[in-house]
Amino acid sequence: MTDLWENKLSCAVQCGKCTKVLKKSDERILSAYDHNPICMECKRKEEKRDDYEKVSREMIGQCMAETEVMWGDPGGYCYHHFYPYRC
Repeated sequence: MTDLWENKLSCAVQCGKCTKVLKKSDERILSAYDHNPICMECKRKEEKRDDYEKVSREMIGQCMAETEVMWGDPGGYCYHHFYPYRC
């Protein structure tokens, strides 16, 4: 990750999984698997995976530790994996 993650990810124009075009008004969320912005339909599919609970727990712990050390308050980067946002 770079300290410019918000510019790169927050207004992504397409879902990182299904490549659906995302409008500014569309909700998006970061994948717990690869940290890329995805549409809410793909997030619901992620949540149904057998390993989702384990992966998401590991991701949030690692994310919180890394961002605290590297950036202090990264503007909610870790939380964007669990809370939808718009541009």
